Amino acid sequence: MSPLAFTLIIISAVMHALWNLLVKRSRHKTVFIWWMFVASGSLFTIILPFLSESFCRPDIHTLLMVSLGALCFVLYHLFNGRAYRGGDMSVVYPLCQTSMIYVPIWGMTLLGERLSAAGMCGILLVVFGTYSIQMQRLTLSEMVRPFRNLRTPSVRDALTAGFIYSIGSIAEKSGVRNYSPLYFTYLLVLIMFILMSFNIFRPKYRSLIGEELREHWRLILISGPIMMASFLTFRYGLNLSPVSYAVPVRQVSIVVGVLIGIIFLRESYGRIRLLSALFIMAGAALIKFG
Repeated sequence: MSPLAFTLIIISAVMHALWNLLVKRSRHKTVFIWWMFVASGSLFTIILPFLSESFCRPDIHTLLMVSLGALCFVLYHLFNGRAYRGGDMSVVYPLCQTSMIYVPIWGMTLLGERLSAAGMCGILLVVFGTYSIQMQRLTLSEMVRPFRNLRTPSVRDALTAGFIYSIGSIAEKSGVRNYSPLYFTYLLVLIMFILMSFNIFRPKYRSLIGEELREHWRLILISGPIMMASFLTFRYGLNLSPVSYAVPVRQVSIVVGVLIGIIFLRESYGRIRLLSALFIMAGAALIKFG
């Protein structure tokens, strides 16, 4: 993995953790995320005319990939939210991360990516660290606990979320191969905003739109450049590296989130969370230097 690609994805991971912190501080999470897309999309639209890269009309393949990616990521958030509403975080969170199991498979079979032995070991370390970070004990019974109730709706929703995210990642990689990551990201944000608006203007959320803006307008303004930076740096990094490596390396955002929680939010931490974070960092290092 090239130094530039690695650096871009690490920056994206930090920005991703920061905008998740902003979401955590909001009141109505779904509405706040919609406002984040309003802020980032507006900022994007304002600065595009001042950039040197000219707009190139996307072909059918690019439009299909950006639409599929946007749909997958919106559905991911939908199933992820449903899983958390009906299940415990210690069960739901690991299952939502199963996308990292699928992504290397899709990358190798559909995109013809080749992975080194060190890279594969790095991916496995990141998968294990991400999967174990919410566990109470590092035991076999605790490892298989999330899979014990496959008939439970929250478990099925979490597994569905992970699978859908992997499809979206492959669509993105296929899309940015032959099209500008800048304008691919802009189209992705625009389509995601449109899809999310169908949900946000339902009576359930409509009355909360103004309330969330009045209460957290500062956070919304801050979220615009943070989300845009997270989206752009990841797509540029994705353009320069195999998706099989890019998605696991971005899980460094979990490590950043743990540090933010410990340092700024005074959250409790245990040996398992710190050990899991070390597994993720070691995996990212193997991917980078392997």
